[in-house]
Amino acid sequence: MGGLIRCVVEAGRSGDWLNSRRVVVYCTILLIFEALTLLFFIAGMHGWIVPLDMPVTTDFASFYAAGDLTDSGMPQAAYDVVQHYAAEQRLTEPGVGYVIFVYPPVFLLLCALLAKLPYVLSFVVFEVGSLIPCALVLKQILKERSWAVFIPILAFPATMINAGEGQNAFITAALFGGATLLVDRRPVLAGVLFGALFYKPHFGLLIPVALLVGGRWRTALAAAAAVMGLVLLSGTMLGWDSWRAFLTAFTASRDLYESGKVDFAAYVTPFGALRLVGVSPPVAYALQTTATIMAAMLVALVWRKHLSLPLRAATLVSGTLIAVPLALFYDLMLAGVALAWVVRLGREDGFLPWERLLLIVAFMAPALARGFGMMLHVPFGLVPSTILIVLCVAHARRELENRAAMAPAASRFLTA
Repeated sequence: MGGLIRCVVEAGRSGDWLNSRRVVVYCTILLIFEALTLLFFIAGMHGWIVPLDMPVTTDFASFYAAGDLTDSGMPQAAYDVVQHYAAEQRLTEPGVGYVIFVYPPVFLLLCALLAKLPYVLSFVVFEVGSLIPCALVLKQILKERSWAVFIPILAFPATMINAGEGQNAFITAALFGGATLLVDRRPVLAGVLFGALFYKPHFGLLIPVALLVGGRWRTALAAAAAVMGLVLLSGTMLGWDSWRAFLTAFTASRDLYESGKVDFAAYVTPFGALRLVGVSPPVAYALQTTATIMAAMLVALVWRKHLSLPLRAATLVSGTLIAVPLALFYDLMLAGVALAWVVRLGREDGFLPWERLLLIVAFMAPALARGFGMMLHVPFGLVPSTILIVLCVAHARRELENRAAMAPAASRFLTA
């Protein structure tokens, strides 16, 4: 019995059994299960399994309604609850639950294009059209030539969650992943991609820290120019009243997110985890601020020391999920970007003890995040980013130790 336990422990510690072929096989099984589950939920949402007390829809209804109002010459109405909700019901079904719209007007530019298509077609175009670049970016991060890599990408639970919710996390992941992929080779283009994240501005919280501390001035200037260009474009095309309406709605949305009207089980941040277990808003904000500062310090250290690109990218992405107070379960597509960078780091520099096992947990955690939170009041949504940031710290320590060990040898060589 003792020998069996030792074998199991060693297998978990090394993770050597988890090769590429097994990953593809396991993820194929998972993907089939997820696809069947998604079909089941689609049938349930349409009342094909049991009659529904009220119609249901996805978050995409909010985007489509905002785009329709914009196409009608009333972009500012997207930020008015009464007008926006009326549009959602008109375009879907009367009585659907309301989904708020609190995105900057730059996102209205895309929503307006989507609203020119029929609703269902627009939904498909939006999700598939954003998933494809996201998947291609993840493939490039992993340096995989085989098309089989798309199986684990599609099987990543956050992928199915985002598609099912009709959300925009594929765009966020594609922009963040693409920017980190290009930051060393194409700094200006990387800056443009970072700047485009302004459609969801809070996810850019740590980007200035990384770029300025790391001396990436061209990328920082390109990002700032992209942000100003998007603001100017949206203000010119939609009118500056849309920006005033957005700022009013954004200011008023604080109560929505801190009061529990948005289920805390859906959060994947320290703030949401603390509120889920009953911590008061002031204390939750204070502890979230502490987590934000610590994440910023880690990002600053890794980028100032000019550590390897996979480590810098993984730290910035996973640190962002820790640093922002508002990120929901579908936003764990960003954890998929960080996970891809950590996998590449392990392949290039060697996996740490227990790392493969921890990566499996981080990979599967989005599937359990909201359910565990709702049923058990356990903030499981914080697990992926916590695992990933801990692995980043361990890799950073190893890189710094290796660099320190190499310095005396290089000095002796130069003085010989």
